[in-house]
Amino acid sequence: MNLLSRPRPLQVLALSALAAGTCAADSYLTNSIADAFVATGPTGNLSGSNFGAAGSLTVESAALPRGQFQSVIEFDLSGAESHFNSEYGVGDWTVQSVSLQLTASAHGNSIFNSVAAGQFGVSLMANNSWVEGTGTGGAPTSDGITYNSLTSTYINNANDQALGTFQFVGGTSGTGNYNLGLSSGLVGDLQGGSDLSLRLYPADNQVSYLFNSREAGTGEPELTIVATPEPGTLELGVTGLAMFAVWNRKRVRRR
Repeated sequence: MNLLSRPRPLQVLALSALAAGTCAADSYLTNSIADAFVATGPTGNLSGSNFGAAGSLTVESAALPRGQFQSVIEFDLSGAESHFNSEYGVGDWTVQSVSLQLTASAHGNSIFNSVAAGQFGVSLMANNSWVEGTGTGGAPTSDGITYNSLTSTYINNANDQALGTFQFVGGTSGTGNYNLGLSSGLVGDLQGGSDLSLRLYPADNQVSYLFNSREAGTGEPELTIVATPEPGTLELGVTGLAMFAVWNRKRVRRR
């Protein structure tokens, strides 16, 4: 055997590094660009109020003394699309996972129910046209989304998509990470780089989950998106590496 035809260590190292880079998953983190909670109040007297500028968001059961609370969160996905297109090629990537991170906080206003463990649901909203508004827990307004407008205008039962039901373990500190279901709408929004709105709502009779909003200044809602190259892109990369290795061996033999 011609010793010169053996792959050189540096060549093997380079090929291995290229192959590893081709296979690697990559992640992108993004924070909310708008969020708000809405409430019914114990007798429905908060259903027309906006709380878009509050430092907290919350999900609370209608069975609790102070009524039901839901939250809506919007993310701009254009940066994620640009990042993965740059990493793998335009459209040559697949969404592997999407997780929502929430940072628990303590109740700072008497309108809330006491914190309690329980289940909450997350759905993808088809309608992104809601407005965050300027109301707070101590000074609600009517210039943005309210419980009334959420239920009458922005919830679309035909087109919204369920992304999972999750367990809040309780407590007023720490972070929770929730792996969202990869619905067709969620994947489409990511691949298209559009805005994405999530609705968080109570899924049992005891949940009362308070967490930071973007106005809190720290620990705001965060999405972590993980993507991998398309199988076709991976196969093309491996084929290219194999062809390079064959060409290099032939070139060495001709010397």
